[in-house]
Amino acid sequence: MHPSTLVFVIFYGLDWVATVPPTVMLCRTVLGPDRGTVIYGWVFAAHQIGGSIAALGGAIVRVKFGDYAAAFYVSGALCLITSYYVLQIAKGKDLVSLRS
Repeated sequence: MHPSTLVFVIFYGLDWVATVPPTVMLCRTVLGPDRGTVIYGWVFAAHQIGGSIAALGGAIVRVKFGDYAAAFYVSGALCLITSYYVLQIAKGKDLVSLRS
């Protein structure tokens, strides 16, 4: 195995797995241990569905325009819009409990 491949595998593995435990813990903390794990399953499923829709959108853009530039521009714009809304989340304030 080429050393650069090994480095890629290590960092890709860390990237993929590193987000799972905090997301599970966030779901369990906000929604409780019983509902949190089920909700995490739905979060993961929605993430996969969104990824497949994005891949399909990229393919459609590639066929229509001949390259992926428009798909990258749209993705970048969506990231900027989303980051604005994430920054609007109030930190340290009491959130309405979603537990029932």
